[in-house]
Amino acid sequence: MSIDTMAIAVDWLDAYRAGDLACILEFFADDAIVECGCGDVKTIADREGLRAYWVQRLKDYPASELDDLRPAATGTSISYLTGHGVVDAILEFDGIGKITFLRCRQLAR
Repeated sequence: MSIDTMAIAVDWLDAYRAGDLACILEFFADDAIVECGCGDVKTIADREGLRAYWVQRLKDYPASELDDLRPAATGTSISYLTGHGVVDAILEFDGIGKITFLRCRQLAR
């Protein structure tokens, strides 16, 4: 069975836009790693850190509309608008469609 990583990325963005913390966290594998280059660069590699990251992220960088969606060499690239401008994210997935790696960065305005 193949997974549609682009559809999962859009569903993830929808949960993010809705501010649904529980749903956002469900998209991530237990061993997921997040490398965030928005503002201060940070790496998160545990569930507690992931929860804390998203609580703060929802306050500081709430997502609005989709900017771009495309396949990437290692997963799916999605960009979206926030109050701070466009954020570009690369999502990588495991075999069941959970996010194993997220790298994001804010693009120059």
